[in-house]
Amino acid sequence: MEPASRSAGAGSPAPMAFLLSVSAAIDAANARIGRAVSWLILATVLISAGNAVVRKAFQVSSNSLLEVQWYLFSAVFLLCAGYTLMKNAHVRIDFVSSRLSARGRAWVDVVGIVVFLVPLCGLLFLLSLPLVIDAWRTSETSPNAGGLIRWPVYALLPLGMVLLLIQGASELIKRIAFLRGFIADPLHSDDTHEPGAAVPASST
Repeated sequence: MEPASRSAGAGSPAPMAFLLSVSAAIDAANARIGRAVSWLILATVLISAGNAVVRKAFQVSSNSLLEVQWYLFSAVFLLCAGYTLMKNAHVRIDFVSSRLSARGRAWVDVVGIVVFLVPLCGLLFLLSLPLVIDAWRTSETSPNAGGLIRWPVYALLPLGMVLLLIQGASELIKRIAFLRGFIADPLHSDDTHEPGAAVPASST
């Protein structure tokens, strides 16, 4: 293991330093997107509550507002997928990983990203993109009276997959850097660190 003073990018070989800078940029971008998109949760709650009050008090309802609710929910779910991965907040099967060493967990993540995450994101992107293009060309709208156009919500899927894929690349870089001794275990770094900030590698 490298000396404790060695940190992300500092003293690393040029290729690794460059990759870690790319990882830091991806982390920062997904962090900004995640924080911004999280405000849509509040918007969804307010629209839902307003819709319920108007419907109960005035017997008036709007299909467009109902659809906006699930459009916004879809945006939060898909556009925050990369941010959630960065925060290590996705569901994990800890029964196995909790029994592994830090390096063992890192190797599991490397295999999982390469074998499962990358192909899944690529497949969903390729399958959903034609749907978005077709909906845009035909100006597809909801069949409900007063419903919304469909291509913006369809576009959330390929966009979300891109954000998840590039975050997967960032996580892969960090796992490899950890395995090579350039940074500390990214799964147990202090949450107060800024995304992509240099985390000292532990000594052995």
